[in-house]
Amino acid sequence: MDWDKLRIFHAVADAGSLTHAGDKLNLSQSAVSRQIRALEESLDSTLFHRHARGLILTEQGELLFDATSAMSKRLDAAAARIRDSEEEVFGVLRVTTTFGFGTLWLAPRLPKLYEQYPDLNIDLMLEERVLDLPMREADVAIRMKEPSQADLVRKRLMTVQMQLYATQEYLEEHGSPATPEEISKHRLICQTPSAPQVGASAMMVRHLMTYNPTSLLTVNNYFGVLQGVLHNLGIGVLPDYVTQDFPHLVAVLSDIETADVPVYLAYPEELRHSKRVAAFRDFVQDEIVAQRKHLKQMGKL
Repeated sequence: MDWDKLRIFHAVADAGSLTHAGDKLNLSQSAVSRQIRALEESLDSTLFHRHARGLILTEQGELLFDATSAMSKRLDAAAARIRDSEEEVFGVLRVTTTFGFGTLWLAPRLPKLYEQYPDLNIDLMLEERVLDLPMREADVAIRMKEPSQADLVRKRLMTVQMQLYATQEYLEEHGSPATPEEISKHRLICQTPSAPQVGASAMMVRHLMTYNPTSLLTVNNYFGVLQGVLHNLGIGVLPDYVTQDFPHLVAVLSDIETADVPVYLAYPEELRHSKRVAAFRDFVQDEIVAQRKHLKQMGKL
């Protein structure tokens, strides 16, 4: 099968348009159309349904697009390994993690990483969905549970607990609950129960709801929960890793906390010797060590 025709087919299927694919490939629309027709003739199959709004893959086209997508990801992996220098760190590193960890912990620390490696480009993908690392949907993942996919290098980074926090201003105005029952006098801020989240957090929220808080503010990510707490809207359920960057938050009802939630860093086995991955892994580990030292000095560990 002609590799060049497959490349053009993949671009058309991805763009849904001959014109857009041609722009991406620097080919005319007619040249792209001729290549697609030739591929269809060689396969004796129709790959696209054509209509006024663009192109839609046929069943046969879907099968071929699945194959070319897998090929593209494998080629990206090979190119990434080839680009990795033995002595330099450069190029794009695609990192995926949860919205909460990415916005509240990782992103604020990235300036230090860029200072060390100015030629490194981070593509940060904040997803509650677990991306497929072996299929190269991302290069590195930081997740709140151990990855179950095969052929991954795994590193346990730390543990997280969910706790209740409020601002001093809020507590001075509304009072600080001394017992769980006194949650009934406060607004609870937490993740939306239907939002993807770690099981420990969901269990904690269900427990707190039995005390009938005055009202609720639910948000579909921890960044939103934090904003609600910082604006004195109530008492929020937040991961304890926010305590270093927001030291003025006050822990409320410290006896109510979740079990330890493990945080793992993982990447495909084929990237074990990648300089980009090693630089990112070592940076994250160093930042966690620095955070622990800081919290010990503050008397929070």
